[in-house]
Amino acid sequence: MDKPLILVTNDDGITAPGLRALIRTMKEIGDVVVVAPDSPQSGMGHAITVDSTLFSKKVVIDQKDGAPSEYSTSGTPADCVKLALKVILDRRPDICVSGINHGSNSSINVIYSGTMSAAIEAGIEGIPAIGFSLCDYSWNANFEPCLKYVKNIVSEALTNGIPKGTVLNVNIPKTEDLKGIKICRQARGNWNEEFDKRTSPSGKDYYWLTGEFELLDKGQDTDEWALSEGYISIVPTQFDLTAHHAIPQLNNWNLNEQ
Repeated sequence: MDKPLILVTNDDGITAPGLRALIRTMKEIGDVVVVAPDSPQSGMGHAITVDSTLFSKKVVIDQKDGAPSEYSTSGTPADCVKLALKVILDRRPDICVSGINHGSNSSINVIYSGTMSAAIEAGIEGIPAIGFSLCDYSWNANFEPCLKYVKNIVSEALTNGIPKGTVLNVNIPKTEDLKGIKICRQARGNWNEEFDKRTSPSGKDYYWLTGEFELLDKGQDTDEWALSEGYISIVPTQFDLTAHHAIPQLNNWNLNEQ
């Protein structure tokens, strides 16, 4: 029986330790093809390249622990998935996994995430997809404690499928003593942001984005709660952005009156 074909991508770049850990783990499950950015693309959201050229080349990053087929691209995470599906792969992957991201993509962070946008791009194409993130921004983060859970989540997704129209947003707390996994909803929260105005050596003003995350949700069924308690959170995330609950109210507006 053929092994499942697993497309692996990320937003931290093809040399990122989180990606390399994910590749090693996915090779235990199936045949792996990597298509990832040639440089960090964090915070790119679902950006795609439309006004400049895209480049892609086959590379060898790690002869021992790398994948047999790896491609670096000049594009965004969403670009990587598009190129993989339309140009690089000779058949559709059975699943797309993105990550493991260096840093959290819980709560509102999912909106900005290149990691999750790669997974969403695959989901739009009807391919089961999962984004993985570890709540540790360090390049030297320890991914080992979570890898058995990552393997199990992907194996279960391949066996059982992922509900249509959704992808999985998986966040992992920074701890070596993981308690298990919780299925969650996205916590309500936002960023209180400021722009730090600075002056360059040449005398030009520039701005550096700063901010603090504010949790607005005290529920014990959220991703933020699960992470704070030492659990891996899984949020089924949909890419139909329709606010269905708002349609009846908007239908009461006198929109067609002249």
